[in-house]
Amino acid sequence: MALPETAAMTECLRDLGEAELIRRLSRFAPPGQFDDDTAAVQGGNDTLLINTDLLVEGVHFSDTTTSPQDVGWRAAAANLSDLAASGVTEPVGLTVGLVAPAHTPWRWVEGVYEGLSAALRRHGGFLLGGDCTGGQQRMLAITALGHCGPLRLHRNQAQAGDWLVVSGPHGLSRLGLALLRGEVDLRHHSVDRHLHAAAILQHQRPQPRFAALRDLLACKPLDLPWRAAGTDSSDGLLRSVQDLCHSSGCSAELDPTTLPLAPGWPQELNRESWCLNGGEDFELVLSLPQEWAKPWIAQAPGRQRIGRITTNANAGIHWSDGRGSVSAGGEFQHFQA
Repeated sequence: MALPETAAMTECLRDLGEAELIRRLSRFAPPGQFDDDTAAVQGGNDTLLINTDLLVEGVHFSDTTTSPQDVGWRAAAANLSDLAASGVTEPVGLTVGLVAPAHTPWRWVEGVYEGLSAALRRHGGFLLGGDCTGGQQRMLAITALGHCGPLRLHRNQAQAGDWLVVSGPHGLSRLGLALLRGEVDLRHHSVDRHLHAAAILQHQRPQPRFAALRDLLACKPLDLPWRAAGTDSSDGLLRSVQDLCHSSGCSAELDPTTLPLAPGWPQELNRESWCLNGGEDFELVLSLPQEWAKPWIAQAPGRQRIGRITTNANAGIHWSDGRGSVSAGGEFQHFQA
């Protein structure tokens, strides 16, 4: 006789979502191991940080939006961005796991590795090795390694009163994807040529923010401890703020008048939704004491304060003007039906 199905037996990844899946998987690792963008391996006086990311055809790239070289660059940049957001000042390199159907052209594979190599030449590190095998769709599994500097950025170091700051505008990658897909009717939306070019470049060639990290290290006031919280906005700006607050046991207020949008963004074009939930902008999202945040913001255009950390851990993310909770509608889902 067949056993009755239980709720646990019928649950699928679509029902759980990425955050709940990671929470459940974390019980198989040491406590706190899954709390940050990278894992740490201690060797003598040196701390090596490691992370892994996947890029899957049809989910993270397609032939209509990304050339093979762009696929390789994005794969490297996504991993290097996690290193920068964790405090790595010196990337060591990458290993690459390649899955591809047997009919995949060699030129596509060569182009991917050209893009990977170009990103490493730009930001540091070497191709260290990897593996390859056949499969039903193209996929890249990248593991990145780097040496941590004097500041190990954790998500759980945010404190009430901190400023929430970002290294650059958000929503550009999502706008670039929409433009490449033809989802934006340019007859009705005035996207100027500078914004158009910047959006496509941000989607196809994102930049890990090592320079922003170096500036952060250089401008710390001498009387402050090495305490800051950080992550990157690969899964969207709002998700990044939520991660910082969840790990730190606090909440946050966002200022609707300081949404980090690129200059020239049309008023009617998904301003709030794509800025907060577009994803893949790979900017640093930091929680800093005000005395540290101010000089860091002043060092480069595009950096700005977007809100502040507050005390009530159960309050979630709210708008500072009293509109209520910040909506996560339209955020990227890793396990969509």
